[in-house]
Amino acid sequence: MKNETTASPPFDREEADAPARSEIQEYLTARQQRRWIFPRAALVGLCAGITALLFRAALTGADALRNQLITWAQSLPALGWLFPMLLASLGALISVAVTRRFAPEASGSGIPHLEAVLYRFRKLDWKRLLPVKFLGGVVAIGSGLALGREGPTVQMGGAVGDAVSRLLKVTERERLTLTSAGAGAGLAAAFNAPLSGLIFVLEEVRRDFQPIVFGAAFVAAVLADIVARVGSGQFPIFAVPSYPVPPLPALPIFALLGISAGLLGVVFNRSLLTVTALYARIPARFTLAAAALTGALVGLVGWFSPVMIGSGHTLAETALRGDMLLGAIPLFFLIRFVLTAASYGTGAPGGIFAPMLVLGALLGLAVGEIAHQFYPAAVPFPAVFAVVGMAAYFTAIVRAPLTGIMLILEMTGNYNQMLPLLVACFCSYAAAEFMKDLPIYEALLERDLRRSREAHLLKEPAVVEFILQAGAPFVGKEVRFLGLPPGCILVRCSDGKREWLPKANTRLGANMRITAMVAPEAADGLEILRRGCQAGGSDAAAE
Repeated sequence: MKNETTASPPFDREEADAPARSEIQEYLTARQQRRWIFPRAALVGLCAGITALLFRAALTGADALRNQLITWAQSLPALGWLFPMLLASLGALISVAVTRRFAPEASGSGIPHLEAVLYRFRKLDWKRLLPVKFLGGVVAIGSGLALGREGPTVQMGGAVGDAVSRLLKVTERERLTLTSAGAGAGLAAAFNAPLSGLIFVLEEVRRDFQPIVFGAAFVAAVLADIVARVGSGQFPIFAVPSYPVPPLPALPIFALLGISAGLLGVVFNRSLLTVTALYARIPARFTLAAAALTGALVGLVGWFSPVMIGSGHTLAETALRGDMLLGAIPLFFLIRFVLTAASYGTGAPGGIFAPMLVLGALLGLAVGEIAHQFYPAAVPFPAVFAVVGMAAYFTAIVRAPLTGIMLILEMTGNYNQMLPLLVACFCSYAAAEFMKDLPIYEALLERDLRRSREAHLLKEPAVVEFILQAGAPFVGKEVRFLGLPPGCILVRCSDGKREWLPKANTRLGANMRITAMVAPEAADGLEILRRGCQAGGSDAAAE
């Protein structure tokens, strides 16, 4: 009987070497990207740092002039209150009028608009945005509106990144990377906090931990911080005593502070959205009058107490030192809360970063003072709770705990408070999530997209990119079951190692990057994609 042998297929060396060649090509491509992107990111950081430094200097001068005016007005008891009211009223009127006329996207903090640009929902016209945001912010905040300079600095940093990328004629993906890096550089320069700027880009603005984004944001944040420190000094933003490490029995009280911050953070978010919606319902012909009236009320408060208006930096430092009576804290908190919501509702250029930190410091000091009265051995320094309260309140509102922790450490220099910060921010985050409340910037972005579905981006085919967050409705689903309308198709999938063209039976996974083409008539697909890729998004959006 004849032995039969099965012939083995011929060895294909080219096919065997294909994975190695592909891996080498990916390595060389990434290396080439880093070689070009880092010098460009450094240029973005330098320009964003200079812009932030000029903005800070202009606001410092405006604050000084406002305080001098109030001091002079207080010497005229009969009619002195009119001058702060007139100043703030004119500031609100001018800033809102200029913003509405020349660059509506410059209203508010600008961070939701920047996120929409990075999601490719909006376009960014840096030539209009930069001057309007700069001048409008100086006029609005300098006249006394209870807004902060940090949000505008982030948006202007992103605009600087967009400007540099367009002048250098880089690719679309590199442009988005440099825009993100500029945003991080803006925050780094505003707070003298380079690591916070980097983490804010990764955790909130871009939500993208790709090495190229990380590297560009890091380089830009460091350069911007160096520029800011050269121009304004190397001291922390807040002058706070170096408090010792709190005793371990105080940790449950920090947890209680975190829960309180989480609940009040939800109240802040919903109040801000409600007030913004109320201002939006005002007929267009009365919008400027409403802004002027709001400014007049802010100015009246400033006549009685100058520390209550503007960014609130002095008020925050007072709380961080513990130089405040417990009985006065609720009143200060309530007034700042109302002024912040009303000032933001006008649409004037100005952010909520600094105002929310002020409120967090007041809340933390109140909890610390109460705990000190009952447990003085566990809470020897009540003002420590003001430091931790800033991070906890920020975490509850923005839902970015890493940014909140690092921001407070860099701003105050109190590195001894790491464990209390972790405990309070974890509890704050958990409490806000339990309330099923959207983070403030995400809620503002959703509101903006809902109000302007007719945006110019959807008048022509749009290319959008998303990253599927763990737990998002689209995770584990095949493309054909996503419920996308005709004219909205996925054209690319990437898992960080390879890219491929998706098919109907392609199953999407967590942390996967998807690119879609959206026709103008399929504009609803943008909302379906956005909700389907976000953790906690509505399953209905994908069905």
